[in-house]
Amino acid sequence: MTSKGDAMSYAAKAPARKEIDALNGLAVLEFGTDWCGYCQGAQPLIGDAFAQRPGVRRIKVEDGPGRALGRSFRVKLWPTLVFLRDGTEVARVVRPGSAADLDAAFDTLG
Repeated sequence: MTSKGDAMSYAAKAPARKEIDALNGLAVLEFGTDWCGYCQGAQPLIGDAFAQRPGVRRIKVEDGPGRALGRSFRVKLWPTLVFLRDGTEVARVVRPGSAADLDAAFDTLG
């Protein structure tokens, strides 16, 4: 479920929202699906951003209708990256188009 690389798949079984809320440290929830063209296209950009920040946990979660975790974060488009500090959202990037989009969000993590 977590990785620093970009080759991993989205986890079909999502953690419970209470587990996410209880996280310690820095993490990014990445919502999407393995078959999503936008998700596939963004993986090199997202992977490069994480490679520069080895201390940030990456949690890739498969999203879709009826998926409770994605609904609790009001995810509407993929990929959506939710940046968390100690389980609290501090930034969000939807369909990142540039490294600058991700850099700005990572900067909010401190």
